[in-house]
Amino acid sequence: MVSGVEAPAASALRPGLVRRLRSREQFQLLLGLRPVARTAHFALHRLGFAALPERADGAAPGAFCPADGAWLGAMAPKRWARRAVTRNLIRRQIYAVGESLRPPLAEGAHLVRLRAAFAPSQYTSASSEALRRAVRAELCQLFAQGRSA
Repeated sequence: MVSGVEAPAASALRPGLVRRLRSREQFQLLLGLRPVARTAHFALHRLGFAALPERADGAAPGAFCPADGAWLGAMAPKRWARRAVTRNLIRRQIYAVGESLRPPLAEGAHLVRLRAAFAPSQYTSASSEALRRAVRAELCQLFAQGRSA
């Protein structure tokens, strides 16, 4: 608050904004669930906010406050993507695809997890255009499967 004027909420600035998972608690909640969709390299975990236990005072649970809209998280473990450049490329593609989906992500928390390595023999560069296209195509396929599940 500056000079008695409140700044607009982030969701008011951009309708359809996808919030990002930030805390360990949020990631752990989603990792405890079975994946709703899988591809050769990725798994999608989803948690609807209706499934969250309410607090005693009736407020939204602490992990996802406010508990509305879409939340998206990305995991690219070092086990499956050794180079930081590759992990960053994968995470950027996850967020870019998640925010550009039409229709947008359903209300709830979504976590995309890298579960297998992309073949280094096929993608020799850690951040090539071919790898970027392959990741993007597979993520589109993953989100399409997640919608039907």
